[in-house]
Amino acid sequence: MVFTSLVNLFLILLFSLSGVPAFQYSDAVSLNLKPGVSAEMVTAEKAAVLVNGSHYFLFSKNADEVQPIASITKLMTALVFLENNPGWEKEYKIQEADHVNGGRLNLFLGERVTVKDLFYTSLVASDNGATLALAHATGLSEAEFVSKMNLKAKHLGLVKTSFSDPSGLSDADVSTAREVAWLASAALERPEIREATSQAEYRFQTLSGTDKFIESTDYLLFSEESGPLKILGGKTGYTDKAGYSFVGLWQNQDGKEFISVVLNSQGRNDRFLDSRQLANWVVAAYN
Repeated sequence: MVFTSLVNLFLILLFSLSGVPAFQYSDAVSLNLKPGVSAEMVTAEKAAVLVNGSHYFLFSKNADEVQPIASITKLMTALVFLENNPGWEKEYKIQEADHVNGGRLNLFLGERVTVKDLFYTSLVASDNGATLALAHATGLSEAEFVSKMNLKAKHLGLVKTSFSDPSGLSDADVSTAREVAWLASAALERPEIREATSQAEYRFQTLSGTDKFIESTDYLLFSEESGPLKILGGKTGYTDKAGYSFVGLWQNQDGKEFISVVLNSQGRNDRFLDSRQLANWVVAAYN
């Protein structure tokens, strides 16, 4: 820890002398490698671009301001679920406690599904009821599950992030653009989460044989735009207070990955336009 801190201080001094601003955050050095870039490049109130798997940021805009993050919360829910997974093929029956207002309803009272189908319905469709059911399927109470979410946030060093429910409907589920990027980086390290968030659609049958068709809320997965940039997946979020938000994982033609975060964009589609604008800029600016 002492060695790491000394290295960080050395890097801060080095980049300060070279004219590149740097600052220390959560025991890591974050660098704005392209000073002077206009924050008006995106409509979102807050934004950040992270080199995946690192603490190096290529863009930031109000990135340390706290706000609700809506359904982006589900990335933390998925992480905690994976640490308490009762088994992918375990049967779960949708119950009254899983019902919640907000968003499209894909699963109905009394339907029996596998835990795997709950997981995909939660992340692909951003289904709030399926997310609650996923948490309940672990055998933990909702309070116990949320407690584990907050402990996981502390473990990841997310000092401005906290949760009060698994779905993200609560405005007390808060974070910053910078910490959302780190949360997404940790979540998308898990192949199960990466696979689910990369699906434009998902089909399955309930255990009684009812066909289900789930479409992603991530419109970038449906884009036919071609080029050196590929969207690998991500997570949307929206409530009145959170605004239209999105965190996405991108890959350039050399296989390098980075994460873009936009919080409170001007509209439903603007969050995707903002995200692609940032991604295109990263490829152009950093080769």
